[in-house]
Amino acid sequence: MANLAGRSLLTLKDFTADEISYLIDYAIELKAKKRAGKRGTLLSGKNIVLIFEKASTRTRCAFEVAAFDEGAQVTFLTNSQMGKKESMEDTAKVLGRFYDGIEFRGFKQDTVEALAKWSGIPVWNGLTDLYHPTQILADFMTIKEYSKKPFSEMKLVFVGDARNNVANSLMIGAAKLGMNFTAACPEALRPDHALLTEMQKLGAETGAVISCESDPFTAVHGADIIYTDVWVSMGEEDKFEERIAQLKPYQVTMDMLKASGNPDVIFEHCLPAFHDIETEVGREIFSKYGLTEMEVTDEVFRSKHSVVFDEAENRMHTIKAVMAATCCS
Repeated sequence: MANLAGRSLLTLKDFTADEISYLIDYAIELKAKKRAGKRGTLLSGKNIVLIFEKASTRTRCAFEVAAFDEGAQVTFLTNSQMGKKESMEDTAKVLGRFYDGIEFRGFKQDTVEALAKWSGIPVWNGLTDLYHPTQILADFMTIKEYSKKPFSEMKLVFVGDARNNVANSLMIGAAKLGMNFTAACPEALRPDHALLTEMQKLGAETGAVISCESDPFTAVHGADIIYTDVWVSMGEEDKFEERIAQLKPYQVTMDMLKASGNPDVIFEHCLPAFHDIETEVGREIFSKYGLTEMEVTDEVFRSKHSVVFDEAENRMHTIKAVMAATCCS
């Protein structure tokens, strides 16, 4: 059993393979407990503050339900003086006096790191420009539930904009756990060179092959997991035309899944997904560019290969594991 008491989760870089595996296994245990209808007291008497600069469905709901399930009280904070009339240092020190843990979802990795530096309590990264570690814990938990292979015998292919926070964190998680990882992306959207090099060096130690491939159909050969994300991240909404031109050949289709050569290949997506035109954004893109689907086709999204809703549920269980493991003394 790993001792993670008092630790922050800012990036998976800071956790060992054993610690990541422990959190995944702990989440599986907590999921079984919830399915059995058992309420817990792991966070009884704890107060958690959730700071959101960006919109959220899964992250907010997962943190709130996970906290309530184990007896914690939650404050949802969106309109504070942080960084406006009060410095990050001062705000963090105040919050550290009130709360037992802080979740931050926002624009800059620097912000979540400052909160961790000055608050004196565990801080959890719910998404920043660079990393999305709680998402990847849920992704890997879902993979473990669906595959009998150990992570070290799997290949994960991320298809799309491989510079984003999800792709970064998937690559880190794969390198840590010895899983082969390929970024299938245009040259212009390859992972940050420094991060890629760092993870390739780590992979050489753990047995993971970390690579990039411009041809997505070549990249997915032998894949156990094909993963994609939206073509335009929050804050880049003016980039749709550019991204569509770059990434249309990287749309995940049934032909791409078949190109894996693996009848049991699974499809993952962190959500939300533009697989139809049942959203305002989807209809706007259809009216401007004639696309009814973007990063993934509706056929794939609804297929037997898709585990996206198990993955979404597992956000709650892995977040609960993170809070319980780090917030309990």
